[in-house]
Amino acid sequence: MTSSTKSMAAAKGADHQKLMKRVTWVVALAVLLNPLNSSMISVALLKIGADFGIGIATVTWLVSSFYLAATVGQPLMGKLADILGPRRVFSIGMVIVIVSSLLSASATSFGWLLVLRVVQAFGSTCAFPAGLSILRSVTRMADDREDKSSASSLGLISITSNVMAAFGPTLGGLLVAYSEWQSIFWINIPIAVLVLILVFKWVPADGKAQPSEERKSVLHLIDLPGIILFSGMFISLMLFLISLGRGAQWWLLIIVPLAATLLIVRELRTDKPFLDVRMLASNIRLTFVYVQYAALNMVFYSLYFGLPLWLGQVRGYDPQMVGLLMLPFAGIGVLTTPLAVRMIGRSNYRQPIVVGSIVLVIGTLLLLLLGDDTPVAIILLVTAIIGISNGMNNMGLSSALYSNTKPEDIGVAAGLFQTFRSVGSIFSTSLLGLIFGGSVTTSGLHIIAVVAAVISAGLLAVACSRRFT
Repeated sequence: MTSSTKSMAAAKGADHQKLMKRVTWVVALAVLLNPLNSSMISVALLKIGADFGIGIATVTWLVSSFYLAATVGQPLMGKLADILGPRRVFSIGMVIVIVSSLLSASATSFGWLLVLRVVQAFGSTCAFPAGLSILRSVTRMADDREDKSSASSLGLISITSNVMAAFGPTLGGLLVAYSEWQSIFWINIPIAVLVLILVFKWVPADGKAQPSEERKSVLHLIDLPGIILFSGMFISLMLFLISLGRGAQWWLLIIVPLAATLLIVRELRTDKPFLDVRMLASNIRLTFVYVQYAALNMVFYSLYFGLPLWLGQVRGYDPQMVGLLMLPFAGIGVLTTPLAVRMIGRSNYRQPIVVGSIVLVIGTLLLLLLGDDTPVAIILLVTAIIGISNGMNNMGLSSALYSNTKPEDIGVAAGLFQTFRSVGSIFSTSLLGLIFGGSVTTSGLHIIAVVAAVISAGLLAVACSRRFT
């Protein structure tokens, strides 16, 4: 290779790295919106309920509806990104976020706010599946190996899509304390507008569109029967789990396997499945990535919501102190994600998953040490250890998703990835309802710790298996 050729190759490589960094920041900024809005609203529920004259049981549907919409919306938006073009779907999602946030901040009734909350969830779900699809297309422009060149990009996106969700209540608390609850919707607008500007400035245009005959039927394109069956399955499961705390509605449990069976039969018979059952059946490692991610988020959200309840009601700390004690839970995760990126660069995604699972087992068992007189230093130590596992596991599983998915399937695969995060959060709220249904106690916290430790041990076993990971 001549010196001029080497110079051209080096220049091309430098340009590509610059493009990758820019696109990564755009995707990371947009991905932030969904997890942030799923957790930020929690501190505003009481004020929203008071303004509209409704009880806490009703106002919490602003949280549940967001998770339900995200559960369905993630794979749907991933499917649309794969077919219509990721940049196009990504941009439309930001427009939906802007419009729905504007209208939410001026909503005059709770019903109207609830509908807009669902619309906002659908808009924000576009970012992760479409964003990963954009990154995959940019990465393929280069000659270097995808797992090496994309590790740092996935690290930043992992922080914003998983770890930054833990900062939602802190930010929401500040906004509500110094303004009204409407401010938690206003804050979305400048972020989404900035993302849109950067998309049109930095993100490459989509490739050649699908043939017109494949796009002419919207119902055929998105597999409406598959969406209905998928939605019915998860909504029935969520409603059943919610009902456990006040009297189980067992008839809902019958719908879950029925809808799942009909969904599988339907998806195997259509050439444009909403849920690619064949892909999951033929890719055992990808399937176990989803299972691990759901289990990980069940542990994460059980502790994320359970610990503050215990700190406030049992230990008697005020909200500001509770926030400080929970800060390592999120902050340490941000710090350990770059370490996980380096691990992946040196070996592969298995190492941070194994390390993160070991640390998670230790952290959940240490929760058994917490009691009515436990020093603050010990509480901080425990939350910090759990935070280490948060960064490691999320980064490792994000990389595992990326590495075990075909380029043409990355959009829908990434959408399902976030869907299983919602599934984990649904299971966590059900666990908390069962354990803390009567009152928040130290013994209840210990039961949650034992359940979390068992799940964490299962995650470690799967992580150590080369067949499944």
